[in-house]
Amino acid sequence: MPSNLAQQHCTPRRGAEHRIDPSKVAEILRDLPDWKLVEDGQAITRTFRFPDYYRTMAFVNALAYIAHEQDHHPDLGVHYDRCVVRYSTHDVGGLSENDFICAAKADALVR
Repeated sequence: MPSNLAQQHCTPRRGAEHRIDPSKVAEILRDLPDWKLVEDGQAITRTFRFPDYYRTMAFVNALAYIAHEQDHHPDLGVHYDRCVVRYSTHDVGGLSENDFICAAKADALVR
């Protein structure tokens, strides 16, 4: 998987053949150091922190736009000063390339 994840576009992924091998997941996460592997390797998560609710909601709205554009949607926990973002691809039963593409796009929002 190329390291320019944020420039890639998600494609529909269905079936276990699109699930990324756990050894490859560790390699990809080196390019996304703020993301953590959770749920026995079935998902990745990151907590984005902000100084106030307005900035948290601005991030959430920008992320919603990306999710719509990519047709790949995260689970979100929205709080006053943070947003917890979780990616997993239900249609493959774990992690797919789409999860890492969207994680990189989320990272780009806060750079």
